[in-house]
Amino acid sequence: MELTGLFFYVVSLLIMGGIYALLCLALNVQWGMGGLFNAGIAGFYGVGAYTSAILSTAASGRHLGGFSMPVPIGLVGAALVAGITGWAVARICVRLKSDYLAMASIGIAEILRLVFVNESWLTNGSLGVSRIPRPLSDFTTGRMSDVVFLGFVWVIVLLVYVATSRLYDSPWGRSLRAIRDNEASALAAGKNVEKYRIQTFVIGCAVMGVAGGLSAHYFRFLSPTATDPLLTTFLVWVMLMAGGSGNNRGAILGALTIWTLWSVTEIFTNRLPPEWATRSSFIRMLLVGLLLQFVLQRFRSGLLPEKSPPVRFRKD
Repeated sequence: MELTGLFFYVVSLLIMGGIYALLCLALNVQWGMGGLFNAGIAGFYGVGAYTSAILSTAASGRHLGGFSMPVPIGLVGAALVAGITGWAVARICVRLKSDYLAMASIGIAEILRLVFVNESWLTNGSLGVSRIPRPLSDFTTGRMSDVVFLGFVWVIVLLVYVATSRLYDSPWGRSLRAIRDNEASALAAGKNVEKYRIQTFVIGCAVMGVAGGLSAHYFRFLSPTATDPLLTTFLVWVMLMAGGSGNNRGAILGALTIWTLWSVTEIFTNRLPPEWATRSSFIRMLLVGLLLQFVLQRFRSGLLPEKSPPVRFRKD
């Protein structure tokens, strides 16, 4: 019985690790490849989560919905709506420097969160959206649906990893890194900096939307608390910095490492005396911060630092 419980705990850990891996891959496209400081991850994550939930749920008088579409269609919709939202934000903010872009994206994420809370006709407000289906729910029941969902999540992670790796090695990716490293030189070489940055921001936001949709389908319930910046912005940045910015493998490794630490520490903090248990989230953040300090002192570029692809020359 204990082994069964441990098995399903690991399954749950890997499901959330896969969702965070998607968020890290998305942020790696924006920051690791494009140098765009997006501090509003929670907003685009929430847009994708609500879009997929609304598209896939049955009719309800509490919120917009009733489309009952398959889960893959809901996730495609999440990517499209989050990408369009990212395009609108990028058109306004992408010309800003990194620190100003961070402040602007935080403000936009907070605006989106207030929309989720106050527009009850759309999201049912603080009461949230329930009965969100999972893929293949007609063929799996009970806890085995978690195992099926685990495979579903990691197939998507693999697809996104392959796609972003191809982008990194492509001429588009090399141009983007040139803009990141020296914008003036890229402009002098005739690169359309604003166009590249908008494309980068949109791609990253679309993947964040997919991660949000997967989270909604996993928990089968969605409320505005799911867009907590602590868990969907700050923690993702810690994961990417620890794993290695600019390296897709590092992004996945950082997501799994930090999420495992975050989950395991919850087991210990729940056993603390009541006066300390109320501060458990702050204790866990302290531990994550200490780990990040240790990693960055020993590995300044993360556990798996960025490595530029080899340049191949034709032999004359």
